[in-house]
Amino acid sequence: MSTTILGYPRIGARRELKFATEDHWAGRAGADALAATGRELRATVWNELRDAGLDAIPSNTFSFYDQMLDTSVLVDAVPDRYRGLTGFDRYFAMARGVQDLPPLEMTKWFDTNYHYIVPELGPGTRFRLAEGAAAKPLAEYREARALGIETRPVLVGPLTYLLLAKPSTPGFRPLDLLDGLVDVYAEVLERLAGAGAAWVQLDEPALVADRTHEEIGALARAYARLGRLTSRPRLMVGTYFGTIGTGALRTLAGSRVEAVGLDFVAGPGNLDVLASVGGLPRKTLVAGVVDGRNVWRADRRRAKATCAALLGLVDRLVVGTSCSLLHVPIDLDAETSLAPDVRGRLAFARQKVDEVVALGRALREDAPDAAEALEASAAEAPEAGIDEAVRERLGSIGDARRGDRAVRFAAQRDALGLPELATTTIGSFPQTPEIRRARADRRAGRITEDAYEQAMKDEIARVIALQEDLGLDVLVHGEPERNDMVQYFAEQLDGYAATEHGWVQSYGSRYVRPPILHSDVARPRPMTVEWARHAQSLTSRPVKGMLTGPVTMLAWSFVRDDQPLAETARQVALALRDEISDLEAAGIRVIQVDEPALRELLPLRDADRPAYLDWAVGAFRLATSGVADTTQIHTHMCYSEFGEIIGAIGALDADVTSVEAARSHMELVGDLRAAGYENGIGPGVWDIHSPRVPAAGEMEENLRRALRAVEPARLWVNPDCGLKTRAYPETEASLRNLVVAARRVREDVTG
Repeated sequence: MSTTILGYPRIGARRELKFATEDHWAGRAGADALAATGRELRATVWNELRDAGLDAIPSNTFSFYDQMLDTSVLVDAVPDRYRGLTGFDRYFAMARGVQDLPPLEMTKWFDTNYHYIVPELGPGTRFRLAEGAAAKPLAEYREARALGIETRPVLVGPLTYLLLAKPSTPGFRPLDLLDGLVDVYAEVLERLAGAGAAWVQLDEPALVADRTHEEIGALARAYARLGRLTSRPRLMVGTYFGTIGTGALRTLAGSRVEAVGLDFVAGPGNLDVLASVGGLPRKTLVAGVVDGRNVWRADRRRAKATCAALLGLVDRLVVGTSCSLLHVPIDLDAETSLAPDVRGRLAFARQKVDEVVALGRALREDAPDAAEALEASAAEAPEAGIDEAVRERLGSIGDARRGDRAVRFAAQRDALGLPELATTTIGSFPQTPEIRRARADRRAGRITEDAYEQAMKDEIARVIALQEDLGLDVLVHGEPERNDMVQYFAEQLDGYAATEHGWVQSYGSRYVRPPILHSDVARPRPMTVEWARHAQSLTSRPVKGMLTGPVTMLAWSFVRDDQPLAETARQVALALRDEISDLEAAGIRVIQVDEPALRELLPLRDADRPAYLDWAVGAFRLATSGVADTTQIHTHMCYSEFGEIIGAIGALDADVTSVEAARSHMELVGDLRAAGYENGIGPGVWDIHSPRVPAAGEMEENLRRALRAVEPARLWVNPDCGLKTRAYPETEASLRNLVVAARRVREDVTG
């Protein structure tokens, strides 16, 4: 009974990767220094996993930005516009863009908050093994071997890579490139075998979503080709985030791959699917029984029972994590401020490795002491807190709907007096070193609370004055007091706990500290009202109140797993409903409730989606339906493929929805129009995740594309997302261009 994990965090215990990468981007460190940091981080992880007693250790799970981008570079799927660059310059240009060279698109990795760089493939794509990039999986395998550590290299599987790619030419199907891609994978496997690798892991999470007969046929063709290689490592195909399809598992069972990984946390149905195909005789099953996506301690007795049930269905069983531990913080031991009743329920990546090792020992017949320890640990964790007042209030609230949209539209037009193509931003402005220093000084007690509040008010006054100077129509206070759009609220809500060092990678060097939702949620006091009231007192233009919606508060937190998500979402929505009521009473007439994660939590299977969208939309409506017709409700969504939730976007019934659209060139606007969306729409005209400053003409072109699908009275002009991660020089320049573009187009459409 051996043990493994599917991957591990790569950011470093002290976020070494973030700081090294940003130093390189800023020109403070060269490519050699960045590469050296990568080697140090990899060595640290491999040594820790070996010392923890893990039997099989993965490699090539490290990335300087994203594993899908690494795969594109590995197989030379580099669009022509980047060919003039080399090395890290090319790599980061594909991820972030440079001036006059936009980046590739970015979107969510299945139903997680991790973002991947979308491959751009077309009829002219010719895969080949790029020599420099080919060194990455080989070099990392050899690095570990030089340390005396044998590893299992991990690659994104060819089917998943193609299914997540975007065609560069309308109508083209990336899956048509499968045979050429598999040829390159075959070459990679042969080289790894020559280097001594005994196993290679090919991740195919796409197999837990609905797949067509053609796609299952492509799966069979790919692994038949790889299985026939005369010189190759043994192959493990890893799936995670849900239950694999019966056809996919039957195909893998009949293939020559030696092992299959299944997720028994997010996909408890995998046990039934496995039984329905007759198990995996003569193959190894990597059983994902320790949750790789949430921070709760494993129910070890349940995990042991699952493994016991699997023993009769497979030839050999390996205890593992449900997915890569990339999605959880690194080490619970770094947290010193968590309440004991919360801490006692938690396990981060380092502790989850220990859980995997302990489960493996407990399942071995020669380790009775481990089995006894497992049984004892199962009863130790405390339970979630219950708030009966919150539950009673939710039970008394009826249908949550707003009035007729035409009546609201007219009332808001008269009350706000905004022009067509009104300009605004999404919410946050750059978080300067001075802002972060003030927050750190307050936390350390170096400045008083009054001094901190004055520093934030001074920053708000500066941001309001800047927006007035730029000529924006609806202003924001800039959110200088907020550390994160979820954590800020979680720190003020009962039922949440915040970590000090619980960093998780969201994309590139953007890391977040997801709060931990451990008990019933309640709002003890207003959270944003005084900041919004102060900002509104500084201007005659409307200032938006800024809140994070209930679905996103769940999606970007580690959420209790002892009750349905729908019930927890309603508790968060009730707290937000009270905050919105207080904002309205304070004179705030535009209130934005962001739901960038609405698409992110969409179940991967079609059959499960209606129930999710029903409660997700219901939670948003519960939060926002208590306002007057004259109060304008906005929402914001970014970096997801929205096509599958078009109907839900309309069902939210926000007066205005702003969405990411710059990288996809306004594609979503036409989709919304085709779906009958009738409310205001703000398609982003500036991709803020890139450091480049788009010209006014570029933004103007985007607006004119949008006007082909939506009339001027409903079109808003805004960036793709908040400006927290940008610097002020590029922010001011880009916003000036945004206002110029809006005025040019407005003059044309209004005569």
